[in-house]
Amino acid sequence: MFAKKVQDYKERIFDVNEIKSFDNEQAKKTVFYETGQTVGAVWCLKPGQELYFHSHKQADDIWICIEGDSGTYYPECGESVEISKGMICVARPGEKHGMKNTGTTDFVFIGIAGPVPLDLILHELE
Repeated sequence: MFAKKVQDYKERIFDVNEIKSFDNEQAKKTVFYETGQTVGAVWCLKPGQELYFHSHKQADDIWICIEGDSGTYYPECGESVEISKGMICVARPGEKHGMKNTGTTDFVFIGIAGPVPLDLILHELE
């Protein structure tokens, strides 16, 4: 009676392998859901690609790294932390963040942010 097929939940259950998509020119973001509170996206970066250094005035931005041998996370101007598959990066409102795929394999992370709508404040890394 309580069992339902997965397709009955297609707006709630997602397969990252069906969502992820790469662009040979730049990091690619694919939004897979959005509510009045949060937004979820899959970010895909080929080796050498960067995700712009930025912040959000009112939003948390959580990155869950699911693929990639090596990346550099920028938590602040002039600072860097090595990241890889299995790590979680949290940026609270006003905290700067960005990253570069410094590895030899594709890098994929899931980003969850909110509240929405998100503002975007771009910053210089140095």
